[in-house]
Amino acid sequence: MLVRRRGDRSRGAGACGRDRRWRGVRVRGLRAGVAVSPRRARLARQLATQAHELATAVPQVVAHRMTRMALAGPKLSDRDRKEFARMIAEKNNAFSESWNAMALQAMRSHQALSLSLARSLWTTPSLRNKATASAFAVELHNAALGVFGKGLAPVHRKAVANAKRLARTKLR
Repeated sequence: MLVRRRGDRSRGAGACGRDRRWRGVRVRGLRAGVAVSPRRARLARQLATQAHELATAVPQVVAHRMTRMALAGPKLSDRDRKEFARMIAEKNNAFSESWNAMALQAMRSHQALSLSLARSLWTTPSLRNKATASAFAVELHNAALGVFGKGLAPVHRKAVANAKRLARTKLR
């Protein structure tokens, strides 16, 4: 149910001795006239949380590594050489995994949207649901969130893991 109405409830006598009555309307899952599914809201919250964690972890990792580079000078120790090589390899792996996951999710989303469109065109008019532009927009938005989420996950995983790992290591 999108809209709940609360009936009149007595809240007791006010300062003047009269009853206070209130009537509230609670709107749940309503956004610009389009119902928001719990899954979509959860996915959007999860993506916002991941983006926030990424925005927090990346400056920590960059600061640690830049400080380490500055302290190392022109001659790198074996420990620094391993860390900097690991940095490059991790970025390559995370971004290639991200692009692959985004491409796969985009393909799945495209298939689902195409199937939805085909169903709406090839079924008999009496069996068709009224396909609206807002319903298609919701499907398209969910597809975009899915692609974005699949792309963000590997980068988020590596960046947060690096922030935790580098917080435990000493600069020298």
